Amino acid sequence: MSMQTSTERIRTAVGHIVLMFGVLVSLFPFYWMVVMASNTTPDIFSYPPKLLIGSHLFENMGKVLDNIDFFGSMLLTLIASLGVTVLVLFFDSLAAFAFAKYEFPGRNALFGLLLATFMIPAQLSLVPQFVTLAEFGWIGSLKALIIPGAANAFGIFWMRQYAKGAIPDELISAAKVDGAGFFRQYLTVGLPVLRPGLAFLGIFTFINVWNDYLWPLIVMTDPNRLTLQVALDQLNGIYGTDYSMVMAGALMSVIPLIGVFLIGARSFIADLAAGAMKF
Repeated sequence: MSMQTSTERIRTAVGHIVLMFGVLVSLFPFYWMVVMASNTTPDIFSYPPKLLIGSHLFENMGKVLDNIDFFGSMLLTLIASLGVTVLVLFFDSLAAFAFAKYEFPGRNALFGLLLATFMIPAQLSLVPQFVTLAEFGWIGSLKALIIPGAANAFGIFWMRQYAKGAIPDELISAAKVDGAGFFRQYLTVGLPVLRPGLAFLGIFTFINVWNDYLWPLIVMTDPNRLTLQVALDQLNGIYGTDYSMVMAGALMSVIPLIGVFLIGARSFIADLAAGAMKF
């Protein structure tokens, strides 16, 4: 018994050490970004490199605010990210609920066609989407940022796989016996069970939209209305670049994402634990 206990303790200690090492490796890029943002550009290229946080962080942040409309771009990016996230959560979960718990003609064929879209590079759809939005007169507006991303194949696939195992068929049958229609079943039966999956999808979607560079660069034609990633690109000079200022801007753009991740991850873990206790 004592040998077994000692072995278990050693395995636990090794597991903790491996996890701590993984955490340190994961956090190092963020720490290195802080180091570069808090030093000067000559310090970044010095040898040996400086590994400690410098004293120029607020100075570099001030340069960012002087060169671009940071808060205006951040507000535009925040509105677009929230809009796309809300629409994706609604449409993807609604479609996934139908694919997972309802039998209808052509269901498997439609789902297979949906999966086939994964093989199409996103770049191929840029020109057709731009032409369509130009016909609608949406180029340069928030609608061009939000509407094309209102639903996606990954979200439907993810939520369908989650709903298929998380929602018992008995709940759907009981709701039908009570006279609940499709949307009532979705709201009262589906959504409460799907909350952990929705939390993950919400975090994933928000971060992707927040970090998107190519699509906003194409459709936002007004230089005074740029998303954050496009605005930060303007910090790169033609003949020279202040890399400490660029890294300070990158750091400022990452801070809101950390808050979103912490809030969303906490909700995801709490809902997942509550669901496990119920089942």
